[in-house]
Amino acid sequence: MRKRIANLTSNILNPYLVSLIMLLLLSFTSASSTLDALKWALISVALSILPVFLVTVYLVRSGRLDAVLTNLRSPRNKIYLFAGLCAIVACVTLVYLGAPSILVAAFIAGLSTVVIFMCINLWWKISLHTAIVAASATVLVILYGWIAAVTVVLVPLIAWARIELKYHSPAQVVTGALLAALIAVVVFYPLVLA
Repeated sequence: MRKRIANLTSNILNPYLVSLIMLLLLSFTSASSTLDALKWALISVALSILPVFLVTVYLVRSGRLDAVLTNLRSPRNKIYLFAGLCAIVACVTLVYLGAPSILVAAFIAGLSTVVIFMCINLWWKISLHTAIVAASATVLVILYGWIAAVTVVLVPLIAWARIELKYHSPAQVVTGALLAALIAVVVFYPLVLA
């Protein structure tokens, strides 16, 4: 039963889905109208999450990757590298098109996270699941205040799930969560204030 709950938690709070929800939320938070929000959400998703997901699925189907959410350390750098390139393209495109600063700040923070995690991944497997959830909770608290702090409970939940499934050690989930939250505070927060 514990494994089932951990697996369900890990699948629901996966980096693709959490990132998608955050991009939608940030688009609707920062846009002047529903139509604008949809436009920014579609552009953001089309330039970031969708290409990374499609390339990952292709790598899995061609046998070059073990799973869409791979738990092996070495193949992750291919995904990190491609995600970083997509974040750069998305960021430049969003700036060029005059996107809301919140979205641009999110992409800059995301790119910073990808670069740092890719470097760490050369020697050690850090938890991207806990990182994305912790960064998202931090961004929500930055934008909405302490009322959004309820989302912080998802961080220990996803950390427990990743440890329970034996995909990460406690050090890997704690480091992933703390580092991602720190990047959100150091990179995202000042850009939103600017």
